[in-house]
Amino acid sequence: MVDEEKIRYYNNKNLKLTEDIKKCQKRCNTYNLLQSSSEKRKNIKEIIELIGINPQIEPPFHCDFGYNIEIGDNFYSNYNLTILDEAKVLIGNNVLIGPNCGIYSAEHPISIKNRNKGDEFAKNITIGDNVWIGGSVTILAGVTIGSNSTIGAGSVVTKDIPSGVVAVGNPCKVLRKLTDKELD
Repeated sequence: MVDEEKIRYYNNKNLKLTEDIKKCQKRCNTYNLLQSSSEKRKNIKEIIELIGINPQIEPPFHCDFGYNIEIGDNFYSNYNLTILDEAKVLIGNNVLIGPNCGIYSAEHPISIKNRNKGDEFAKNITIGDNVWIGGSVTILAGVTIGSNSTIGAGSVVTKDIPSGVVAVGNPCKVLRKLTDKELD
């Protein structure tokens, strides 16, 4: 059963939200054209205010708001990361994300009538510390990925993944626990 308090309901025709998305798109477009690493580090803080030290996000990078994202220290994302942050997206320290990944907190209702009215909802996403996410991974709304886990390339994460495991597939499932040596 889903905890209703963790679901954010909204309407995609809300003018304030539309304006916020446009502002964030402009900031992302500016970021994606920058060449200098120092300029990128400065500019990314205009998009994601709550970002730790030593972030490196290879362009292109896209998000909807930026203000719903929190990222820890030593974050690295390869090319083409998209974060739909209609709800909170919390990313821990020392997280590595491969190319062409999507983190999507937004969902649409199955009801055609509600979809056509613009009704949507979003659920928080949490990614723990020391997580490695392979290329072309999709992480869906409401998911938590535990610390020290690896998500294999091409996976679609639809449910929570515990700490200290290797998980792969569509839908993503735990393949095995990490060994003590791998956890060092």
